[in-house]
Amino acid sequence: MRRMLVLVALLGLATHPTMAAEPVDMVLVPAGEFTMGSPAGDADEQPAHRVYVDAFSMDKFEVTVGQYAVFLQETGGDRPSDWKTMNQATHQKRPVVNVDWADANRYCKWAGKRLPTEAEWEKAARGTDGRLYPWGNDPPTPLRANYGKKEWNNHGALVPVGTLEAGKSPYGIYDMAGNVWEWVSDWYDENYYKNSPSQNPTGPSSGGFKVVRGGSWDSDPRSLRVADRHFDPPSFRSLYIPGFRCAKSP
Repeated sequence: MRRMLVLVALLGLATHPTMAAEPVDMVLVPAGEFTMGSPAGDADEQPAHRVYVDAFSMDKFEVTVGQYAVFLQETGGDRPSDWKTMNQATHQKRPVVNVDWADANRYCKWAGKRLPTEAEWEKAARGTDGRLYPWGNDPPTPLRANYGKKEWNNHGALVPVGTLEAGKSPYGIYDMAGNVWEWVSDWYDENYYKNSPSQNPTGPSSGGFKVVRGGSWDSDPRSLRVADRHFDPPSFRSLYIPGFRCAKSP
């Protein structure tokens, strides 16, 4: 009987290969202070300021096509407009894109998590030493980040998550510079840093745009800086961006 149950399970995975997607690893980011923003950055990155963030866990990888396929299969949610192209065997471990803010938020809740705050995202990307990029202060290279490409190539411009070892953040988190922009939970305000709380900031209470972070496969090096801020309407979708990763409180 036990052997028959194992066979049934294996057949089920063969019939529904996306259900075999690997579980998402999470990394604990300890509580403490870090410097958020940049005195030499754009106006919305100033002033650089000290922020205390409670301990939280962050997805080690951006949410992949394979993981999003499981979510769609189990929830019956709306598929991205280019889902047929995206959901190919060769792309299962590449980041999902063309996901609006509500889609990303819904996925994280389904997974028992949430979108990270902007402050959590930046701390996870740069640690506590004020570095410019997740890997340190040295300029980007193709071994550290997927950036500066010109052709989308039907999702082939993205690299599978976990590929770029040299680009990891101080906490061992991948692709926090390049590959795809990532939604966070905060509304965007270019002047928010001037009045930001010093503990666990969560952004303005409302707004017209949501923050996206991290740069993308077609970004220039400046956009890969951990302090760089970008924004889009929460309903924004694109064949190229954005994607996301999730966080979780202890």
